[in-house]
Amino acid sequence: MTVQIYAHRGASEMYAEHTRAAYLQALAEGADGVECDLHLTADGELVLIHDDEVSRTSNGSGAVAALTLAELRGLDFSSWHGASIPPSYGTTSTQLLTLPELLKILGGAGRTIGLAIEFKYGAVFDPVLIEATFKTLRRHGWSPENSTAGNVMISFMSFHPAAVKYLAVHVPAKHLCQLLELIDGQDAYANQELVSLMRAAMAEGEQLLDDGVAHLAGPGVEYLRTFPEKAARWLASGRTFRVWTIDTADDVQLCLSAGVRELTTNKPREIRSRLAAERRI
Repeated sequence: MTVQIYAHRGASEMYAEHTRAAYLQALAEGADGVECDLHLTADGELVLIHDDEVSRTSNGSGAVAALTLAELRGLDFSSWHGASIPPSYGTTSTQLLTLPELLKILGGAGRTIGLAIEFKYGAVFDPVLIEATFKTLRRHGWSPENSTAGNVMISFMSFHPAAVKYLAVHVPAKHLCQLLELIDGQDAYANQELVSLMRAAMAEGEQLLDDGVAHLAGPGVEYLRTFPEKAARWLASGRTFRVWTIDTADDVQLCLSAGVRELTTNKPREIRSRLAAERRI
C-alpha cells in the first residue's frame, strides 16, 4: 500500500506555518501534497492564515477579515518561529501567501502535487469563503469534475458538516474530506453547551462519511486511536483516510496498522524516511 504525505501548513516544523518558506521546503522534502487554511481579507483576497486573528502568527493584531491585503503584507509572519529564511525562499516581507501565490508555487513543482484546502467555521456556516475559493480556482483552470488546476490535485476539507454538504453539491465526493476530532468534555472548566454542539456536529460529520457524501475521512490521530472500530467500518466501505497530525513513530505505526493512505505532518522529510523504512512509499 502506497502512503502519501501531506505537509501540514507546509513544512511547519522547520519554518513558520503557511509561509512561502514552509511550502517551498515541503516541496524540497518531497511531500506528495500540502494543506492550507484560507481566510478572506477586508478587500476580498484569499490569504493563507489558520486563525481568525493574526496575533499568534505575526507581529500584528486584529481580525484577518478587518485587515486589507496591503495591511497584512506589512506584518511579519515568519520571525516568531525563529528560523532563518534562506534567500532562495524569499524575504520576511514575502512570506505571507495568497491562494494564487500558493498555486503558482505548486505549479512550479515539476510533478503532480496535492492541495488540501480547509475551510474553518464557527457555529454559523456561510458559503462566501467557499464561493470565493471556487472563483479563484476557476481562474487557474480548475473544474469541479476532476478538481485539478494544471499539475495540482485539489481536495476540500472542513470540520463543519454544513460546509461539507454545501461542497458536495458542487464537487464529487472523492474530492471531499470530512474532518473529525476527539472531543474531550471531561474538563470541569469546559463549556458543556459548546461541547454538546461540537459532539452533535461531529456525529453529523460521521453520518456524512457513512452516507458517502464525503469519501475522504480526516480524523485526528487521537480520534483514530480512540475509535478504531469506526475507522475499520469506513475503510471497509471504501473511504480513504487522511489523518492529522502525524509527527511521531508511534503515530506512523498506528496509521499503517489501520490502513491509512494519507498522512498529514509538520515533518514531511522525517515521516517520509519512516515510511521508506517500512517500504510504504
